[in-house]
Amino acid sequence: MSEAKNHGYGMTDSQPEQPSHAEQAKTLVAQHQIGTLSTLSRKISGWPFGSVMPYSLNADGNPIFLLSSMAMHTQNLKQDSRASLLVMEAKAIEDPLANGRVTLMGQVKPVPLDNLAEIRGRYLECHPESTFWVDFKDFSFYQMTVADLYFVGGFGRMDWVTGANYHKVEADPLIDVTADIIQHMNDDHVNAMILIAKHNNHSDETDKITSAKMTAVDRLGFHLQLISKEDLRGIRINFPQPVADANSVRKVLVEMVREARAALTQLAPSVENSVGSIYMTSNSVTNANYEALEAIKNSKP
Repeated sequence: MSEAKNHGYGMTDSQPEQPSHAEQAKTLVAQHQIGTLSTLSRKISGWPFGSVMPYSLNADGNPIFLLSSMAMHTQNLKQDSRASLLVMEAKAIEDPLANGRVTLMGQVKPVPLDNLAEIRGRYLECHPESTFWVDFKDFSFYQMTVADLYFVGGFGRMDWVTGANYHKVEADPLIDVTADIIQHMNDDHVNAMILIAKHNNHSDETDKITSAKMTAVDRLGFHLQLISKEDLRGIRINFPQPVADANSVRKVLVEMVREARAALTQLAPSVENSVGSIYMTSNSVTNANYEALEAIKNSKP
């Protein structure tokens, strides 16, 4: 396996711990239900042929497809079962190169009869609209057995992951609540995120930030996009301890805001200018941070 590559986008040698690339890939694939299936063309030998493809996952994280025998991609697979499935984060349409994507590679073959009932149930749970054609004679379930994958987590974060490593890890425990947490923090607690960023990533750059946006969250921490008049940069901040659900995220964030506010308000007056806009001649920003803390304490992430 190749080593992870780092293009240096605001990153250092001692980055906060993150879930492994295998975990991040499995989480991304599990969070979505549609991708681009690329097969090898039967008509024009050796050329890739892309198809928009709904999918579900089996217990190991292998993609399941419901395919018609009349479809070109199915005919391609019958001649050569090798294929890839590209899955992109839903928000990638806003900034496709800055967001995560996974290319799964493996062989796609019909699902064995002894697994059909479970696979059918899993697929229809994800794609209930398929109930109308699942029993048509030309439709059958196929499974990709992932052999390798290539994970890109955004600028400068990429690596190959073996199928074995992909299969043995679990998706992140926050998988079902990440979108709600991110939206809640970005809608209601920008000041709190600025405060945490200043406390946990103190530097000349963080002193100048005017806004912050949470872009990702997992069991170990979260990513922030920091905005200033000069530039836009990303940082990662880890939780004091791993979290497992929305309630534990809320509790940890409240404590992080409390700790950050206490630390920054204890700075000597001679140092106030070095902590940026959180200390101004008026108390407006300090009060805003206090209100953000109170809001988090009384709301769900």
